[in-house]
Amino acid sequence: MASATLLLPTRTRLVGQALPVVVAKALGRADRGRGEEGERAQLRRQFQLIPDHWPVAALTRQLDAGDAASSAWLRADPARVAPDMTGARMLAHGDALALTDEDVARLLPALRPLFGDAGFPLDAPHPSRWYLRVPKDAPLPAFASVDDVLGDDLFAHLPEGDAGRRWRALLTEAQVTLHNHPWNAQRVAEGKPPVNSLWFWGGGVLPDTVRTSFRQIKGNEVLLRALASAAGVPTEYAGNDEVDALIDLRQLRNLDLLCRDALQPLLAALRKRELDSLTLDFEDGAIFVLRRDQRWRFWRRPMPRLDTLRPDEVPA
Repeated sequence: MASATLLLPTRTRLVGQALPVVVAKALGRADRGRGEEGERAQLRRQFQLIPDHWPVAALTRQLDAGDAASSAWLRADPARVAPDMTGARMLAHGDALALTDEDVARLLPALRPLFGDAGFPLDAPHPSRWYLRVPKDAPLPAFASVDDVLGDDLFAHLPEGDAGRRWRALLTEAQVTLHNHPWNAQRVAEGKPPVNSLWFWGGGVLPDTVRTSFRQIKGNEVLLRALASAAGVPTEYAGNDEVDALIDLRQLRNLDLLCRDALQPLLAALRKRELDSLTLDFEDGAIFVLRRDQRWRFWRRPMPRLDTLRPDEVPA
């Protein structure tokens, strides 16, 4: 029989409403666990990389262009920053800027000499994902993930020390170039956000191997698709419901929708023996494993809300 694992957002984004009775009973009787918090940790529970590192840029580059094996890669994603009293704050990046091929054609030629002279050719196989090609033996400092920087002070996340000095200088020069570029003035005149900064992150080389226990993965998020592709697992519906499947629902914010369209049908499949097990993996580290034989745990209280108990508190 098949099993299903749901990737879910942090529970605090779904609480505020009571769980349906059937869901509350199932979660109250489920096996519970605790994993590390965060998107990276959540995905690493589902995929094993050899060597054990997390080169987001190389993985998404392989998905976007198919040539990642030749070099190390660093994302140089377009961003919008705005000054505040303490420095500058990142307000948007990537897809939120709604960039087009024309934006890339206008902005990249102004930046390429800067990075080319530094030995890091810049290109953009996707309007929202820009890449620097880096020699495999080039030392890279630690870069903060772009999502960790969003909404925060940019300067608090800059790469530190001597290794980061070169990258801090490149970022400053790129910001000056973009700030002065006439195409940004046109974007602002059209009511679009300017592209006035880049953010370097996700550096590394493509892993030798990516493994997962799933035979089908459903989701549109870019990194998930890149990992699935590297593991040789389709992300389109393959017409076979009798395989272990990973389903990405991290974009959901509505608890009623989650329960009605996902949890209740899957719990019905468990009862009918169409599904062997169901795992709920939340981004905050909460993990619930549900099986049909748990229905005999009648002494366990239902969970009326997702935040009723910590996931490591197993009721007697």
